[in-house]
Amino acid sequence: MKRDGPLTGIQVLDLSRVLAGPFCTMILGDLGADVIKVEAPGQGDETRGWGPPWAGETSAYYLSVNRNKRSMVLNLKTEQGQAILLDLVRHADILVENFKVGTLAKFGLPPKRLLEINPRLIVAEISGFGQNGPFSHKAGYDYMIQALSGLMSITGSPESGPMKVGVAIVDVLTGLFTATGILAALHERNSSGKGQILDVALFDASVASLVNVASNYLISGKVPQLLGNAHPNIAPYQLFQTRDQPIIIAVGNDTQFRRLAECLGCPWLAEDPRFAKNSARVVNRKALVQKLETILTKHTSSHWISLFEELNLPSAPIQTLDQVFSRSQVKERNLLVEMEHPTAGNISLVGSPLNFSRTPVSYRKYPPLLGEHTEEILREMGYSRMQVKEWEQAKVFSPNEKRSE
Repeated sequence: MKRDGPLTGIQVLDLSRVLAGPFCTMILGDLGADVIKVEAPGQGDETRGWGPPWAGETSAYYLSVNRNKRSMVLNLKTEQGQAILLDLVRHADILVENFKVGTLAKFGLPPKRLLEINPRLIVAEISGFGQNGPFSHKAGYDYMIQALSGLMSITGSPESGPMKVGVAIVDVLTGLFTATGILAALHERNSSGKGQILDVALFDASVASLVNVASNYLISGKVPQLLGNAHPNIAPYQLFQTRDQPIIIAVGNDTQFRRLAECLGCPWLAEDPRFAKNSARVVNRKALVQKLETILTKHTSSHWISLFEELNLPSAPIQTLDQVFSRSQVKERNLLVEMEHPTAGNISLVGSPLNFSRTPVSYRKYPPLLGEHTEEILREMGYSRMQVKEWEQAKVFSPNEKRSE
């Protein structure tokens, strides 16, 4: 029998938009939380218009991080809009926002006031540079944070120059860090009975994600350089050219290297003092790579991949997304989800990577239309249809927003 998700009964107010915040709240929604996406009148979440590509009238970008939510339109610049939000806060468990620092305070809704109204509330504030510090007033965007945090200085090759990661990875990592912090705060609340404020910055998340590369610098004092597809601490662990196309070889220890050398028909390489130990291979990386590529270019990528798989040597081709989503591994791991959408029809979404033995994730709600659930939520709060109509006329939310009947 299918059970409720681990966060069933938890209500989340999602005042965020674009990627980091919505990605975080989608994780919570997949885990069973009731997520109310509070959007501004008019356009709503900016990513609704970030296309092509489109599925019907909806952008693929918006669809990627907004399932398992209900959309409610509120004009927080109006007193009634603020009052409705405060009513929502009284019964919520979590509030996530990624406004520019100080915006909620301008609305008369600073986090401390929210906690006074609901002492059990967990407020997660996502910003570019955090709630304090000399850069706190600056807006933060993934691309600029990749540059400022040092991530771009280690991504790319000497030939290409600094490169950004192919996806907005800082936003994704920030969303993951925020979800982790929220779950920790929920756990702590079980014993203290108190909520708290969580301050997460894109800059901080990116710097923290430099892990071993940052540690290499802090310990050695040497500024890391562009390594392209090589690893700073392991060799051979990079992209290699074969006769037809490149492949990845990821040798993680000396035993694997000996197997690789034997497989390539040059066992003597594992006895050469320049290559016998990983530390020596890192120092003599250039010479090693030249020797390996001389051999690898004699045969095709499929030849080598097949041979390496037989010997349990870590290697892989570079797959395009059509190849990725055609793999049976994707199907077996439930990484492709089909949902019916009222304007986009049948849509395909990437599934959650979380697999629970008793309380599985679920896909209950398609990414909502703008304001689709405004009236539904207001009625749940106890407001009458007449009040809803009055607020509609007062532009607390726009009358042209789409709402569920």
